[in-house]
Amino acid sequence: MDDTKLQNLGIAVIKTEADAVAALIDRITEGPFVRACHLMLACQGRVVVIGMGKSGHIGSKIAATLASTGTPAFFVHPGEASHGDLGMITAKDVVLALSNSGETDEILTILPIIKRLNVPLITLTGNADSRLARAATANIDVCVAKEACPLDLAPTASTTAALAMGDALAISLLESRGFTAEDFARSHPGGKLGRRLLLLIDDLMHTGSQIPVVHQDTLLSNALVEMTQKGLGMTAVVDREGYLAGVFTDGDLRRAIDHEVDVHTTNVGEVMTHKCKTASPGMLAAEALQIMEKNKINSLLVVNDTNQVAGALNMHDLLRAGVV
Repeated sequence: MDDTKLQNLGIAVIKTEADAVAALIDRITEGPFVRACHLMLACQGRVVVIGMGKSGHIGSKIAATLASTGTPAFFVHPGEASHGDLGMITAKDVVLALSNSGETDEILTILPIIKRLNVPLITLTGNADSRLARAATANIDVCVAKEACPLDLAPTASTTAALAMGDALAISLLESRGFTAEDFARSHPGGKLGRRLLLLIDDLMHTGSQIPVVHQDTLLSNALVEMTQKGLGMTAVVDREGYLAGVFTDGDLRRAIDHEVDVHTTNVGEVMTHKCKTASPGMLAAEALQIMEKNKINSLLVVNDTNQVAGALNMHDLLRAGVV
């Protein structure tokens, strides 16, 4: 098989699955989708997702998406459900069942128990006349014209359609609940987004003796020693009362050298940057990053309400923390 044919086959699959997803738009405007959303919003327990085979894999992902976007959910394998796992479903839950045929034996076996619990049953099926669809409180039609598989056998377009509909449900619920980026971060503290939205500069900044700081009448040569020892590429410059007067950075040093300033006779206060950018304790690390990027600087002093230096950090601290 030549490269062109391989490419054409790949394109055909994408087009088939894209058409299957596009066909779902009209079905969202139908009653069952909104009904399903209301059932899940009113749920006092959790959304229990079930599915067999490929539908089970899709169901597991949908459950994970729901759980991470503000709708408590978990996946139960229907084969295991009939051997004890049905005890995980309570009367306060909602069941979301996936079956393209709507006739999956393992799901139909536990259907009477689900109905006996009197819990709402939402189904995603490709056959509105199936037993599972007819038993549903709300059945959402996810049928496809054909599978992307050339044999029209392997679940491809049908699983993509079910996954897209699951995402549509999850995001609709997210918006309805007023779920925010901060809420998402709290459930993903180990991810990059979590670090960006939850990590404070207090957790990263250098404090105490680690802060590079000199008085404004300090000789420039001594200020350079302080910068070198602390390794942040700058030093805070304070007045006689200990309040922040400015900052001296690597950039200031380059400009001083360019003007042939004598580092052994010049005070750092003569060549420092007076109106320097600062951050406040309690600020998000992502906000500090934004200040650095906007002003094209690599380091930042953290100043308290009385204009005293409380800490210092640079871009390397943010990189190590995974904020960048």
